[in-house]
Amino acid sequence: MRALRLRRLFELLQVSVPAIRQFRALNQGRTMRQKVHALVWPSAYGGKLHEIVDRFIVAWVVISVLAVILESVDSIQYVLHLEFIILNTLAVAIFTVEYLMRMYSVVEEPGFRKPVLGRLRYAKSISALVDLLAILPFFLEVFLHHLIDLRFLRVFRLMRLLKLTRYTGATQTLRIVVKREWPVLSAAAFVMLLLVVLTASLGYLFEHETQPDKFENIPQSIYWAVVTLASVGYGDISPVTPAGRAMTVVLALLGIGIFAIPAAVLSSAFSDQLRIERETLKNELYDMLADGRISEEERGVIDSEAKRLHLSRDEVDRLIEKAHHERDAVSHHAVLSMPQLMTQPAAAVERYRELLSQIHQLARLGDNPQMTAIVETPGRTTDLERQVWQLVNAQAAAEDRAAGTPPASTSS
Repeated sequence: MRALRLRRLFELLQVSVPAIRQFRALNQGRTMRQKVHALVWPSAYGGKLHEIVDRFIVAWVVISVLAVILESVDSIQYVLHLEFIILNTLAVAIFTVEYLMRMYSVVEEPGFRKPVLGRLRYAKSISALVDLLAILPFFLEVFLHHLIDLRFLRVFRLMRLLKLTRYTGATQTLRIVVKREWPVLSAAAFVMLLLVVLTASLGYLFEHETQPDKFENIPQSIYWAVVTLASVGYGDISPVTPAGRAMTVVLALLGIGIFAIPAAVLSSAFSDQLRIERETLKNELYDMLADGRISEEERGVIDSEAKRLHLSRDEVDRLIEKAHHERDAVSHHAVLSMPQLMTQPAAAVERYRELLSQIHQLARLGDNPQMTAIVETPGRTTDLERQVWQLVNAQAAAEDRAAGTPPASTSS
């Protein structure tokens, strides 16, 4: 019966063999470096084999990190010492091959085209440094163990967890959110820092004489201030004087609001960024549907974006269907005659919005000064037409100021 377990190998072949055939078909006639790039970098040429490689790397990251955690348990490490060494060696070999493949093929990525400078630029990137830190402790310990005790570097193997950030779009979205909301976050951080220093100073002032061992100086009081403002309250350091306790009550209530600001800002901005990116995907669907259908390559782009935005297949299909309906509705409204529009209010409103959008584009992209002069010519346009043009011009100028671009009236 145990021999029947070998059937699992055939199940693996059922997945890998079609993926390899698809990869060969997609990369027929391409160079070796381009094929390596398709294996380890997201592209239209990777197919299912690229997904298998990604899942393989992710699995080994999880396995190696679990091994590091379990190795810290003396009873387990004593029994499985040799197994842990073999497992770590295999993990380092896999991560080293991946690192070399990325360094070799990175010149196929936009922005890293030059063979030497491109690879050096990539080597200084955060993702490349994380990959290097995942394997560097092993080689340093192997080649330099006779000169210095480097066993402390083993804890840095937990840095392999950061490799997982490459395989999720959440970290990219979070990075965009932090960059966008950085002024608010920095202001909140400044207020928190100011409040921590003030709290530590007051705690030292009120409690130093009563508890000189716990409130020895202001730097030591900072620990108590952070614990109090964050509403953690470990209890190892606490005020005993009436003034100190009264101050603690006030500061604990302030800390609830002050320390919650960054979390609230990040939560709101993260949701807003996901909405923006989903709207962007919807607009891209409109462009893809310009020819009335979605090709296999476009479907791959949609699936990749959907995976990054955590959209299920059903949600993506609903977006595509909605884009189809809206595109057909716009096309239908564009060919309706005036008598037909009079009997269809919804279609008339869509035509009205479309015409306003075209006027807005003329104000933004056209020769605005000359057009304005013609519109303002007496007898050329009516008062209502001039008022509409002035309103559209004012809106376009406001949008230019908000975007930081020169207004249309000066761009020509």
